[in-house]
Amino acid sequence: MTSDFPGPPELGAVVVGVDASPQARTAALWAAAEADRRGRQLYIVHAGDTDRRAILSSADSIQALSETARELLAGTADAVAERFPGLTMTKELSRQEPVAGLYAAAGNRGTIVVGSRGLGGFGALMLGSVSLGVVSRTKVPVIVVRGEPDRTETDAITAAVYGASDLDWLMVAAAEAQVRHASLRLLSVCNVLAHVGSVTTMLDDVGGIAEQRVHEVAAMADRVRARYPGLTLTHHVETGTSVPGVLVEATADTDLLVMGSRHRVFRAGPALGRVSHALLHHGRCPVEIIPPDFAVAGDEP
Repeated sequence: MTSDFPGPPELGAVVVGVDASPQARTAALWAAAEADRRGRQLYIVHAGDTDRRAILSSADSIQALSETARELLAGTADAVAERFPGLTMTKELSRQEPVAGLYAAAGNRGTIVVGSRGLGGFGALMLGSVSLGVVSRTKVPVIVVRGEPDRTETDAITAAVYGASDLDWLMVAAAEAQVRHASLRLLSVCNVLAHVGSVTTMLDDVGGIAEQRVHEVAAMADRVRARYPGLTLTHHVETGTSVPGVLVEATADTDLLVMGSRHRVFRAGPALGRVSHALLHHGRCPVEIIPPDFAVAGDEP
């Protein structure tokens, strides 16, 4: 955790990965609304992986794929422009594979947006290696657009927090709430069975552990209020036996659920645990995953 913040984190440009699926079109429009709220540029990216495909495919096949991709980008841009006529956007046809193409477009401070399912490089999003690669190893925030596209907005954002080490990325969630003019709810789930037989030997002692969590979450809320004095903020600690279950249920009553990816040992291996996987598979609203220390990284290039 960083003890002193130089200022509220700046929300960067928005990068959305698109293909021919309806979910990708929904994600593009969602990303456009996000970029419009931020006052930032929207990058519409299709990564065709043509550098690799060129090894096994003919030049005519690659040309046909590229023309289809350009038509896709143009159609997506037209749909975005119709909904957000004043939004600045850039279309990009990347020759790289999807993960690398999105990373390159996002740079150090952008936010990547992807749909919940897709075709081609984004097939079965969050179930395949490409999608897991985008979320689990990214150094920038990634938002997976889930839920019904016409769901009623709640004007609320939920941040799934655990302890004091979440304060860095929590400031990004607060910035998201501020640009939306939405309230921010800090939700922490204390698993009443996780400590039995290890930290504590009696179930009655779990109440003390939950009380300690309440104090930690309240202290984080005070830090956020100090940085964002005009933000409507609430905090709650819920006890239960299924952390993923409680958080998935919470996605029914919020516009965006934000959580941090866990720290990786020696920066190796995937950064997603079972809670993240459950939310990305079953969440009823868009889910944002923020990597460790993103809020205090360098300025946007």
